[in-house]
Amino acid sequence: MSEPKPPTPTPGDTYKGWLFKWTNYIKGYQRRWFVLSNGLLSYYRTQAEMGHTCRGTINLATANIAVEDSCNFVISNGGAQTYHLKASSEVERQRWITALELAKAKAVRMQAESDDSGDDCPAVPPTSGQGGGCRNLEIQSTLRTLGSKVEDLNTCNDLIVKHGSALQRSLSELEGIRVGADMGEKMRQVTERATLFRITSNAMINACRDFLSLAQNHGKRWQKALQVERDQRIRLEETLEQLAKQHNHLERAFRGATVLPSSFSNPTLGSKGGVPGKGDASDEDDDNEFFDAMEDPAEFITVPADPKYHRRSGSNNSGISSETGIDDQSVNFDELSLASNPESPQPLELEPVRQRRTRIPDKPNYYLNLWSIMKNCIGKELSKIPMPVNFNEPLSMLQRLSEDLEYYELLDKAAKCQSSLEQMCYVAAFTISSYSTTVHRTGKPFNPLLGETFELDRLRDCGYRSLCEQVSHHPPAAAHHAVSEKGWTLRQEITLASKFRGKYLSIMPLGSIQCLFDKSNNHYSWKKVTTTVHNIIVGKLWIDQSGEIDVVNHKTGDRCHLKFAPYSYFSRDVPRKVTGVVTDKDGKAHYVLSGTWDEKMEFSRVMQSSKGENGTEGKQRTVYQTLKAKEIWRKNPLPEGAENMYFFSSLALTLNDPEEGVAPTDSRRRPDQRLMEDGRWDEANAEKQRLEEKQRTVRREREREAVKASSPEEAVTEDSINDSPLKSKYSSLSLFPPFIYTIYIYSRCTKHMSNMLVCVTGRC
Repeated sequence: MSEPKPPTPTPGDTYKGWLFKWTNYIKGYQRRWFVLSNGLLSYYRTQAEMGHTCRGTINLATANIAVEDSCNFVISNGGAQTYHLKASSEVERQRWITALELAKAKAVRMQAESDDSGDDCPAVPPTSGQGGGCRNLEIQSTLRTLGSKVEDLNTCNDLIVKHGSALQRSLSELEGIRVGADMGEKMRQVTERATLFRITSNAMINACRDFLSLAQNHGKRWQKALQVERDQRIRLEETLEQLAKQHNHLERAFRGATVLPSSFSNPTLGSKGGVPGKGDASDEDDDNEFFDAMEDPAEFITVPADPKYHRRSGSNNSGISSETGIDDQSVNFDELSLASNPESPQPLELEPVRQRRTRIPDKPNYYLNLWSIMKNCIGKELSKIPMPVNFNEPLSMLQRLSEDLEYYELLDKAAKCQSSLEQMCYVAAFTISSYSTTVHRTGKPFNPLLGETFELDRLRDCGYRSLCEQVSHHPPAAAHHAVSEKGWTLRQEITLASKFRGKYLSIMPLGSIQCLFDKSNNHYSWKKVTTTVHNIIVGKLWIDQSGEIDVVNHKTGDRCHLKFAPYSYFSRDVPRKVTGVVTDKDGKAHYVLSGTWDEKMEFSRVMQSSKGENGTEGKQRTVYQTLKAKEIWRKNPLPEGAENMYFFSSLALTLNDPEEGVAPTDSRRRPDQRLMEDGRWDEANAEKQRLEEKQRTVRREREREAVKASSPEEAVTEDSINDSPLKSKYSSLSLFPPFIYTIYIYSRCTKHMSNMLVCVTGRC
């Protein structure tokens, strides 16, 4: 028996499937995922790439389709693009050929109609939600189709009238004829005319059916479009009304108010007709469209969820509540608004917010003679080798730790979340955002002195206050504590281990980071990933982050597993890629995060998960069906001229700005750091050497006291200090040639590139 013919796709369908595409003589045919839609044939390496990476597209309107043999066929558009394709079977090839021919015919017809109507239909700018000019073109095309169907009906009607009249005449003649020789001829004429009449009637019936079906389908679409337009008009009117009320309220407050009451509520924003938040609009969009999330080939794949889940997401059970967006806007309006009620008790005088600086002196271009540094290394102990500030940036490691709070808004939003799983997404995004400042920052921060502190008071600006302190010198360690008025507390204690591997330096942060939220009592903890500094010896320095982070909610058992993909020249993934999955205590996935640690992160809700095919390493990957991805974090753009200011962010530019009332041990008061920022590097080097020598003297005094306390009867001499384990550790380095010194010094000076690290030795 012959194999049954597969169903032929209609011209309006989107056709998808696997084909083998010829790549080159080395790799031969490679399996690719092809998508035929709207007259365009596109292909991807995998199904998951459909959301973000298209490998090639060919327009069928100008393409030629040729069949080579039972399974092979060629698609070419005149030499610019040629696809040599092979199907798995002859039936599959015939199915693709049929779909391609139908799509090509439709594309040619649409192109001709577009050319004919180009002069008649002026270009209309697209509007949000409806497509503008495209919608007008679609309506005109539908009207032309309906018009052609009406012409077919008129033609069929004329034919029915004509053949009906002929049939009537034949029947009249048949009644008057005698039974004889002419009877057979007349009967044959009547039969022919009856057959023509039946054929014409069937054509009329089919044309009427097509017209009715087309009119009904487009009538439903137009009715739905009209309803959408009405709903949008109603929402727009409500939004304009609320904006007018808010504008009136702010105008009155600006004119007459000079005080802010201790308790202030905004009834306008709390009313039922408040300004709709972003969550409402996005949830409504989810009813009509759904998209792919980014994929991680090594662990899981995300694909669009079934539309029924999107319709369910518009309810109050959605994981991403639209109330969050409304609350955010309400808080912002409450903070910005001024009370116009003079009877409010206990008024507080407004204090102006301090204007922070937006620039620092440009980095001078000093010539660095490495040979002079090598000469200073000969015969000296490593702990006494002065390192120039040419390798530094005018910030201390404590200030770099405080830069973790640049995206504090993520924790503010997390504090408002009702769901612990949604809160976990914001905490994970905050964890990733702390690495965004390390992309171009190849300068080493100053090593803090023992007892050095840094206070970052942003209560008036941002609602938080931070304090860092260098609590240990050997091994070096720093403690960081931050408290916010929005209901969260962040604390971390950081030290590190490092490995120098010749061409690159790996820095492994030790210690943990804790984040607590007052309202929900959720307690999160996580650790940092490995920072790698490449091209230590030769080439341009660049930094990469790699490893895995587990963010754990100790109260609920929720967990977010983040994976930082290391950079590889041969990788197909986006550089600096980060992927993550948020699971509950039972291991069920609820959210998927994807993006890059230097640009942005997105998250999407998981509606269903299943085990997919095996990956390249034989591991079974999980396929997640997700809703439309939403952006949760994006990196702030660097200030203008940042390349001349050590690539500092807007927050970093303000960290070393002198302030009154800070502690004497504050990093802003370091003279060598201040001289370097002012561009006086020679004086900064001299001051840095003086401070380091003073710190070494104080350390020797502490060691004498420690030895004396442990052995009171033993005499304390200089030799007993020099015989310490730290001394013997570095004494052997004096036997190495000067070139080894250069490698070691250069590696030491580039160890502290990341904003989460504390210096290793405290002597560089």
